[in-house]
Amino acid sequence: MTANLEKSALVYDVGGSHVAAAVCFADSYRLGRVVSVPHPAEETAQAFVSMLHALGVEASAGLGPVEGASLAFPGPFEYENGISRMTHKLPYLFGVDLRQALAARFVWQPAQVRFLKDASAFLLGEIGAGAAKGVSRAVGITLGTGIGAAFAVDGRVVTEGKGVPPGGEIWDLPYQGGIIEDSVSTRGLRASYKLRTGQDREVAELAKMASTDAAAADAFQQFGHHLGVALRGALAEFAPQVIVLGGGISRSPQLFLPAAQKELDALGAELRVSALLDNAALAGAGVEFFSHSADASLHQDAAAEVNAG
Repeated sequence: MTANLEKSALVYDVGGSHVAAAVCFADSYRLGRVVSVPHPAEETAQAFVSMLHALGVEASAGLGPVEGASLAFPGPFEYENGISRMTHKLPYLFGVDLRQALAARFVWQPAQVRFLKDASAFLLGEIGAGAAKGVSRAVGITLGTGIGAAFAVDGRVVTEGKGVPPGGEIWDLPYQGGIIEDSVSTRGLRASYKLRTGQDREVAELAKMASTDAAAADAFQQFGHHLGVALRGALAEFAPQVIVLGGGISRSPQLFLPAAQKELDALGAELRVSALLDNAALAGAGVEFFSHSADASLHQDAAAEVNAG
């Protein structure tokens, strides 16, 4: 089967400063060429939608028609409705019906445009084609300026149920007199180093320094300890088999992963680093799109059988 005959969808990963896009193919959630651009200089909803449209046209060039689009977005966001509720970033999108706007630009039906939480997209990508493939109970954790989380059972993201905190979020759970994000984030890692040395350094710089700077190495060790202890408390009832780590800090796993895993051994959960890295959310957006399409087809088939009966 040639690529242009395969089921495919446009997938987007909307980040804090850039947006990436690609075509995702349904066979194994593989991606076509990934393209990325910064947010438009003109901070308007119209400019943002135009950017998404142009990026999608570029990503799909020469690959044949696509069935629709799936976008991984940060929150707060009404994912079912395609409406942003963010005020702290991308404020010009607040209250805008992005589903209708994108559907109009691509000349699609609104149902062909889907949205999902960025952390959920990360985990779904790892389930579909990465480090959590074939795992029944998995958690995805993204480590960056904050800590994102997503929970999945049998390949489906869940936001409620036994062991799942409200909304599937752990960043604001109590931890050592504050919240988890105070210690398990770039902010916490930088604060740990500054406490030791009085100097403020970027995390990428600390990672490079760790082989020769004992304070940087210690800061990462402490970060790993906090990560393990916090996850052990937050995830004990959910009892995941695998916890997949993504985000910028996860690119230096040798500096903190052993300390974190030590705290999680009693939980029976294995820490794994993302296999898809920056492409995880793109693949996960494809997983969500094709899973939704399959569910819709099943409902249509069931309704046809009832009507035929």
